[in-house]
Amino acid sequence: MSEVIKVKTPLYYAERISKTLMNRYAAPELPPAYRWHYHQGVFLCGMQRIWEHTGEEQYYEYVKSYVDHLIDEYGNFYFARDELDSIQAGLLLFSIYQRTGEKKYELAAKKLRDLYPTLNVTSEGGFWHKDKYPYQMWLDGLYMGGPYALTYARTFGEPGLVDMVLHQEELMRKYTKDDKTGLYYHGWDEKGVQSWVNKENYCAPEFWGRALGWYGLAVIDMIDLLPDGHAKRDEWIRVVQDYVKAVSTYQDQNSGLWYQIVDKGHLEDNWLETSCSSLFVYTIAKAVTKGYVGKEYAEIAKKGFEGIIVHKLEVTESEEVVLKDICIGTSIGTYDYYVNRECSQNDLHGAGSFIFACMEMERLIG
Repeated sequence: MSEVIKVKTPLYYAERISKTLMNRYAAPELPPAYRWHYHQGVFLCGMQRIWEHTGEEQYYEYVKSYVDHLIDEYGNFYFARDELDSIQAGLLLFSIYQRTGEKKYELAAKKLRDLYPTLNVTSEGGFWHKDKYPYQMWLDGLYMGGPYALTYARTFGEPGLVDMVLHQEELMRKYTKDDKTGLYYHGWDEKGVQSWVNKENYCAPEFWGRALGWYGLAVIDMIDLLPDGHAKRDEWIRVVQDYVKAVSTYQDQNSGLWYQIVDKGHLEDNWLETSCSSLFVYTIAKAVTKGYVGKEYAEIAKKGFEGIIVHKLEVTESEEVVLKDICIGTSIGTYDYYVNRECSQNDLHGAGSFIFACMEMERLIG
């Protein structure tokens, strides 16, 4: 590895980007400000992992400040009730509830848990991503709703939620996986009426990096959340093994990064994107540390992480971090739609994904 990685540990970068954003925003003002939203949820879930690793109370208090600003003493809070995206930030509740024992966090968690039966579904019971995206299942949705349901099931003893998540993942894999590449399309439209659908399979026409990254993050984390000895564990490990092999195939050999459209790096207008590269590094590194894949994949994770540091990250003299080339929030579309999406700096999609990568690389290489 290069000298920059030897001098600065992954934990250093995770803490520096966290402190950069902490200094810039009071927790409730993280964009979009004063909203219960997965943007903040992803970033703050990363921060929780730093707290768990270091024991530094400033990270716990910052996360708790975000939650407490939005949830009142009775567990009431405002969130969009027609979409899976609202659920992800609920992952922040469990460690705070376990530490404080305060009822309001349990009540808030129950409100999010009760969202599942109200969601519209496909003919086979697959959750629509949002009401405004009828009959569409998106890869993003498995991460937005899956780990939360399994954590709730484990915390509050509701095993029925496990079967629900297993079914959602099975449908996602059934309809979005491409057998030729081993990659997963961004989404699937059961009715086949959206302007973007591939009429042969009703899937999105492209393998969009961040959506594919959400899927890997979801599955590898959900393995840890299954009940002990669960029969699905070995199947999901095989899913991860196939996923890591497929994703690794498309790593750019010069930079170590991955493209916005993962399998089309040869096209001139395609570009290397930071959040998906971070999510792939996370999943590959965790698969190595868990022993799901061979140690040869550690070199792919290291090369990807180093690529982010060298090509996408700047550290100022005051040790603030600027993380570049993060795709803004994105729906499903055609190739031109994806490659023409705006890039941003320190967007929470990218900051959170990068922290996940850092913390898993810290375990892998320290």
